Amino acid sequence: MSVRDTAVLAKEGARKLAALNGETKNRALEEIRLALSSRREEIFAANGKDLERSRKENLAAPLMKRLTFDQSKLDEVMTGIASLIALDDPVGKRLKATELDRGLNLYQVACPIGVIGMIFESRPDALVQIATLCLKSGNGVLLKGGSEAKETNRVLADIIGEASAKAGCPAGWIQLVESREEVQEMLGLDGLIDLIIPRGSNSFVQYIMKNSNIPVMGHADGICHVYVDEKADPDKAVPIVVDSKTQYVAVCNALETLLIHRSVAPFLLPRLREALEAKQVELRGCEETRRIIDVKAAGESDWETEYLDYILSIKVVGSLDEAIDHIHRYGSGHTDAIVTEDRGTAEEFMNRVDTADVFWNCSTRFADGFRFGLGAEVGISTAKIHARGPVGMEGLMIYKWRLYGDGHIVEDYSSGRKQFTHRPLS
Repeated sequence: MSVRDTAVLAKEGARKLAALNGETKNRALEEIRLALSSRREEIFAANGKDLERSRKENLAAPLMKRLTFDQSKLDEVMTGIASLIALDDPVGKRLKATELDRGLNLYQVACPIGVIGMIFESRPDALVQIATLCLKSGNGVLLKGGSEAKETNRVLADIIGEASAKAGCPAGWIQLVESREEVQEMLGLDGLIDLIIPRGSNSFVQYIMKNSNIPVMGHADGICHVYVDEKADPDKAVPIVVDSKTQYVAVCNALETLLIHRSVAPFLLPRLREALEAKQVELRGCEETRRIIDVKAAGESDWETEYLDYILSIKVVGSLDEAIDHIHRYGSGHTDAIVTEDRGTAEEFMNRVDTADVFWNCSTRFADGFRFGLGAEVGISTAKIHARGPVGMEGLMIYKWRLYGDGHIVEDYSSGRKQFTHRPLS
């Protein structure tokens, strides 16, 4: 079956899925959760095949970590599904209500986007998150995972399709695309696919954007910063930096560059070095950093690099302005944080830094749809469109205008016989 054929099936399924009530969708999510649990050994066996093949192909260590789908990953996705079930149904939610005139009421109502084309790599758990978010939001989905995870992805897609059909969802709403050649065909299906969400390298995302007329939502690199201000509490700064870098290194919201104010660097850098090296982090620093602690030299390329590994670059700065300038020059607009006890400085940082997620006195690792209470996420958007930051259900919704009348015609208002009231409704 061609990609066009699968997209047609997804479109037909999406139109039916959009009309399902919240109870049916929640029942489907629960069926998926139970099926994932009961078929876990099948999932782990498929993942074992992917891991074995990828080791022989010398897949990079960060990608191997993302590829692994074990009990902890299963527990995470099952928790995510449970949280989705607990959320209100977003479809049909009234966003705005206006009386245009007596008996003529206008409603702005949330509705699904349609068919989502999702292209991602390595992480089979992402397939579950994406598919279940699409189901809850009433969207069909074409999933193109990395070839390194093909065995795991097949099993997961089968489980989700079968379990959702058992609960009353339409057939075809979820489709799996496997070959790299099929991606190019996907990019030309602007009459069938309504939104593409790519998750991968900067060059990959740019390629998608330049080679499709379909709207694209996504992020490229996750070059995240933590700025330790001159008024930072050291007892907060050290654990925040360590957690941001090491809680899970192979993800886009992990810290890649630490910026530290010159006045506190001599005191804090030795403490940070000890804590980070205890976690096996390789440190690279600017000249001023290296005069305080013995680390490798950081070059221009380090400030531009998303390591996704146990490597951290460090730069000493002389002011808040210098920190912000560095973030705007090298950052990717993903997640940036400040550690300070000065509320005014924190608010200035949060107002001025142009990024999807900006934090005060907490880890960059909080930039996540599940942690934000969104149920899960299809990715993190650094674009300036309708969705920015972690994209959960709301990012997969658009809206339509519903106008309820009673024989109203425009001529009455053009002629002046009637006047609009434009009164907000509760």
